[in-house]
Amino acid sequence: MFFCAECGAETAKWTGKCPYCGAWDSLKETTKVTGKRKTKTLTPGQASQPEQLNKVGSGKQTRISSGFAEFDGTLGGGIVPGMVILIGGEPGIGKSTLMLQISDMVAKDGHKVLYVSGEESNEQIKLRSDRLKCDSQSLYLFCETGFDEIERAITNFEPDVVVIDSIQSIYLSSRDSSPGSISQLRECTSIFTRIAKQTNIPIFLIGHVTKDGIVAGPKIIEHMVDTVLYFEGESQNQFKILRATKNRFGSTNEIGIFEMKSTGLQEVKNPSQLFLSREDNNIGSAVGCVLEGSRAFLVEVQALVSPANYGISQRVALGFDHRKLAVLLAVIEKNLSLNLRNNDVFINLAGGMKVLEPALDLAIIAAIISSFKERALPTNTLLLGEVGLNGEIRPVSQVDKRLKEAQKLGFDNIIISARTKNISKKINVSKIKHIKQLFPILFSK
Repeated sequence: MFFCAECGAETAKWTGKCPYCGAWDSLKETTKVTGKRKTKTLTPGQASQPEQLNKVGSGKQTRISSGFAEFDGTLGGGIVPGMVILIGGEPGIGKSTLMLQISDMVAKDGHKVLYVSGEESNEQIKLRSDRLKCDSQSLYLFCETGFDEIERAITNFEPDVVVIDSIQSIYLSSRDSSPGSISQLRECTSIFTRIAKQTNIPIFLIGHVTKDGIVAGPKIIEHMVDTVLYFEGESQNQFKILRATKNRFGSTNEIGIFEMKSTGLQEVKNPSQLFLSREDNNIGSAVGCVLEGSRAFLVEVQALVSPANYGISQRVALGFDHRKLAVLLAVIEKNLSLNLRNNDVFINLAGGMKVLEPALDLAIIAAIISSFKERALPTNTLLLGEVGLNGEIRPVSQVDKRLKEAQKLGFDNIIISARTKNISKKINVSKIKHIKQLFPILFSK
């Protein structure tokens, strides 16, 4: 059989293009187990019966805390017994470090944790545990790649939490393919999922990612598990973001922010301070607020407008869509009569933040104007608003949550859309309808 690594579809022959999802060069060869299936005759009393949905019990389960509030929030409140979690990330991003720290904190909380490693020896993990100061007596290490031995250890040891590092290194002896192949990944993940559901033991699967940034192997692995977490961040950047792309027990809009230090990963309590520099007379800098899930972050937008000395002017956006930047520049030129055609425009979001929502439109325009006029914005000014093609300012969602974050960090001069409703009177707010009203507010002195 041939298996599509993108959508998980099966086909009997190889083609250059998947007939189901249209992905090119995604069909991988695998084996198909054939044979007669053993059937078991059930008596009428043994057969399961349909049950009314409104009479099914909710089955309240106590979540296990990982010791990291950021990690628990990404999962939706903690580790659910019997859940299967796939954690992906680039090599060296900190997946094994994070899971070893979580295993140690869960073990110190009175739970028995089994850490299975198929890529490192006992001595290597011991060296890392000494650096991370992991010394719990309830944390057990098992270095093995054979699935049968791992399943036997889980059955005999009866742990409360299992960590598999990594799923690509585990193999079934009943399959002829090598570890990491499609058939091995599919079968191992399927059996691990069955074990988790039958024994009510949460299992963490660490997975490698490809050069495209997706978990290596077929997409069906993500369909099998309950939760998929991606550990993101530049290898040179000390700040890492944990993002949920699939979660059956919580929201997929939550993120967790960690900082890599010599003693391991530490959660960031106040993420807004990472993306701000509270300096006076900072020309070309404006502050906006974005939402990641249910959390609000203040982000500093940096703009640089300089004459183009190399012919065609450049438009560069780091952390922001360059096409949206072209739209905002056109709005500025038409409505504010500023000639930016002969200038290079560079936009950067401080701290390596990547933003897609339109709430930063007004802050980006203010930063561009500040750099072009070479005049700094007033201190403690926050700009919130989406800018339309005609220059009108539109309100943003969940403005109360954004304003509370701004108040906590001392921003007392807020500029928002005039159509924003239900704002507390304790906050100093300037409401504007059009970007033409920015000049008298920002540069009145």
